[in-house]
Amino acid sequence: MPKLKTKSGAKKRFKLTGTGKVRAGFAFKSHNLRKRSTKMKRKARGTMILSPQDARIVKSYMPNA
Repeated sequence: MPKLKTKSGAKKRFKLTGTGKVRAGFAFKSHNLRKRSTKMKRKARGTMILSPQDARIVKSYMPNA
């Protein structure tokens, strides 16, 4: 059986918490921030926990995490 490889794009963008949840950065924060509301920019600081449906997909990308 061959070894399972981690998708290198996923390991750069996601981290797993101690309880197994997936932590990710918020989207839409790289450019064109002048048209985003202050509320949206404030809410998108830091990181967020992915929903269980999205976390299941991301975990399949990182079998060794």
